[in-house]
Amino acid sequence: MDVDVEGIIQCIKQGDENGVQIQLQEFNKQYAQCFFFDADERERRRQRKLNEFRKNKVRDYPDSDSENEEYEQEDRGLFLRQNLAIVLVRFIQTEVKHRLLKAALRTLRILSRDKKTLGALVTDSALLTLAKLAFLTTNDTCDDVSDPDSDFYDNIIASLAEAKVQQVTTDEGEAEAADQNEEYQAMDEDSKSDISNATSGDLDSISGFGSHRTSINEMHRGSTHQKALERGRKDRRESKMEGEEEEDEGELAEESLRKEAMKVLCNVVYNSTWAQERFSALSLMNGLIERISSSVNWSSPSSVQFYELRLMFLITALRPELNNQLQKVGGVSILTAALESTLEVQWKEPYECVLDPAAPPISPEASQRIIEILKILFNITYSNHRQEPGEDDAALYRHLVAIMRLCLLRKCMMADDTDELQGHTVNLLTALPLQCLDVLLSVPLTPDSEQSQGVNMDCVHTLLLFMEHRLESGDKIKEKLTPILNLLTESCRAHRETRLYIRKHILPPLRDVSHKPEEGNTVKSRLIRLMTHLDTDLKHCAADLIFVLCKENVRRFVKYTGYGNAAGLLATRGLLGGQGVRNYSSSAQYSSDSDSDTEEYRQVRDRINPVTGRMEVPQPDPMEGMTEEEKEEEAKRLITLFSKLSRDDIIQPMGVDEEGKLVPLQGVGENPMTEDAKTETETDEGAEKEHMD
Repeated sequence: MDVDVEGIIQCIKQGDENGVQIQLQEFNKQYAQCFFFDADERERRRQRKLNEFRKNKVRDYPDSDSENEEYEQEDRGLFLRQNLAIVLVRFIQTEVKHRLLKAALRTLRILSRDKKTLGALVTDSALLTLAKLAFLTTNDTCDDVSDPDSDFYDNIIASLAEAKVQQVTTDEGEAEAADQNEEYQAMDEDSKSDISNATSGDLDSISGFGSHRTSINEMHRGSTHQKALERGRKDRRESKMEGEEEEDEGELAEESLRKEAMKVLCNVVYNSTWAQERFSALSLMNGLIERISSSVNWSSPSSVQFYELRLMFLITALRPELNNQLQKVGGVSILTAALESTLEVQWKEPYECVLDPAAPPISPEASQRIIEILKILFNITYSNHRQEPGEDDAALYRHLVAIMRLCLLRKCMMADDTDELQGHTVNLLTALPLQCLDVLLSVPLTPDSEQSQGVNMDCVHTLLLFMEHRLESGDKIKEKLTPILNLLTESCRAHRETRLYIRKHILPPLRDVSHKPEEGNTVKSRLIRLMTHLDTDLKHCAADLIFVLCKENVRRFVKYTGYGNAAGLLATRGLLGGQGVRNYSSSAQYSSDSDSDTEEYRQVRDRINPVTGRMEVPQPDPMEGMTEEEKEEEAKRLITLFSKLSRDDIIQPMGVDEEGKLVPLQGVGENPMTEDAKTETETDEGAEKEHMD
């Protein structure tokens, strides 16, 4: 990257605002879509080497001069970006006109995508400056920069000149080394390697004000280990083009500056653990909460609200200890009010919202804000899922669930937004206390409602369709399926009407048993296939749902899935031996209604293989025509073979103990080997020993 940092500094020193703005706008235009400079450069280099390999059909030893040149160019680009960030952070702390300030913030936003250039952006002074521009605080920055030190820019210019001189010296040294003998070339390569390491590893020593830069890097050293989060999407709001002029005065100008500052803060907090810590220490969370709380009642939410919510999501995800702080200041009620305002909720009953079929779909802008709110609420409530809520908290959660019912039943303008909105709604429902979810079912029936024994099942029907869609997608199956499977399982345990309705759609009465339960494209078949999935969590979630639909009855569970598919869950629950009709450790209370077999099932029941769960074609008896003595000899031979495999630790015989769990056979009792088999084994061992002697 060839950035004329020196030219920008000279324009700033001379007060040439037009020159600074032109150069910054050119930089922003060129690198607007560049997220990771070093990654892009490495990918280009890798692709170039791959093309050369394909062309030459042989991989030559890499040219050390070419390699060093590439790394030196990369190091120089990093050095320029670091200095540009330092200059711009100092620049935005002075009195700058709106257009120029906006261009500088956009440049900082691009630079903040690169973790190696964050040193200047994670200081308290820089964070407070950005927070003040984003209206998160009114505090002044730590340093007085209204009249910058005249040596500040001169030191950076000197460091850039020194870097250029070192570059020229290195190039000349490489040219001279090319004419030396092989031993001298090797020595020179070591020397160049030392220079390259010094340039890339300690850029502060070249800057001319090393003590200040070193302290920044010491503070930022914690940013090398980052938690993985999904990169945020760009705002879909139909805004003006980046280079298009906007009004310099008024609310639009102020809002655009706030948005740019908020974007920079999002990048810095996402990429730096130090910035996350300082964000909390500087009490910027309080300002963020106040901003979101004050914007709840706005008739037309500003475009910057999305980035305020995104920043709060990042903080709550990366700094879980702040979730308690957010809860104590009423974060759940604030975000619930924001969700209610964004959806424009109209109340019919205390826990029932008006669902107007003629209402327009949710706009992309509103769906973005709703999704961010749901993600934040999940972060601050998931730890309370197993706790018994107090009376006030239960009322607050029921109020929230009533609003989330709209999130499930309303559509967005874009199908992908609808799927994402429902997915985050499901995630949040799994984090809330189960007893508060009865609001989803306590809605009066309408002529078009799905129902089960007089209870409204519209939400349950939507959840079933959502699960079917996720089953068909096949992408990131564990992350997408486990929340909805867990939610449906817990709901079936808690509500009999829900279980009956879901069972009717997933486990209809058995009629055709000519195929294995896992074969086919039905929802039941897909779920049973998941019961033998490689991922343990996913297969247990799928098995738990079907087991609960069978009222945790082992016989019924095996009937619908086959013993082979059911063995995993039965072994986990200690039910392999079939002891106990039900897992009595469960808190669910099931009715005593029977599972009536269909006429088709009763006709072929005796021909069904309990392991595969399907009707098998009659197979010839392998012992047909054998005498009793031959059968006995065959049995002894098999026992001997199994005994030998066991002694050689090739297999380990297992049995089922009194609790129905798999244990080594010795734990149940001695292997009931016949005396003849023991004698035969001892004879074989004696013969083998005699042969060795």
